[in-house]
Amino acid sequence: MFGAYGAGGRRGALAAGCAVVALMGLTGCGGGDEDSGKGGAGKSPAPSRPAATAAAADGLTEAQLTAVAFTDGERAGDLTASEYTLDGPLGDAYAADPAVCQPLVSLAGDVSDYAPVAQVQRKADKPEEMLGVTVDVTLRSYGNGEAAKVMKSLDRAGRECAGGFTEERTVARARYEEAEPAALPAFADEADEAKAYRFTVLDVKGKLKLYEYLTVLRSGSTTLAFRGEILGTEDIGGVPEDVMAAQWKKFRAGQS
Repeated sequence: MFGAYGAGGRRGALAAGCAVVALMGLTGCGGGDEDSGKGGAGKSPAPSRPAATAAAADGLTEAQLTAVAFTDGERAGDLTASEYTLDGPLGDAYAADPAVCQPLVSLAGDVSDYAPVAQVQRKADKPEEMLGVTVDVTLRSYGNGEAAKVMKSLDRAGRECAGGFTEERTVARARYEEAEPAALPAFADEADEAKAYRFTVLDVKGKLKLYEYLTVLRSGSTTLAFRGEILGTEDIGGVPEDVMAAQWKKFRAGQS
């Protein structure tokens, strides 16, 4: 992500479901935080975009990001967007071992090499379904061309960590068995860069396999990260594209 992605809010929200998950025997609660077409890997940097579609070089402010992010209660496909009520938007202590894999775990400023100028985080789910699909949606703006550097580090992590790595959690460790390329959304060509991954994650007992998806898009100095998961062993097949498309459309409209 978490968000994909990779933000404390996503994992904080999952904490509420831990008791239910434990009863089901899924002890990997705490997340594992932003597409299974294995042929797609990522989109290389595109030529510079018209000024009307590019973010400001010094990064959008939090107010500007908020204006183009989902609002509380907004529909995103068949899911509903909302603001996180747990954890601060930059408060994510999850890290990766080896460190080069960090971008696949979290891009939050306190654990990433590149601290965003501003960040806005939302989630999209069906509030009435405790064990349903959840998408962490995080918009981050960067200054000094660092958004492109974030994508470069993400690409490197995808290549060097394909065979697996460990996610260091607050009270436990999770093993990612595999990080493989996933299919990009149909509108990815509109972005300056785009990357998508499918993760196979073992629960904390090392017995059950869980699946998560991450898609990150860059437009100018802004990244839009989507992390999709479910509290269970089902493979959801990718971040729901209608959620990504709805947020991308709103973001683009705000930039024009």
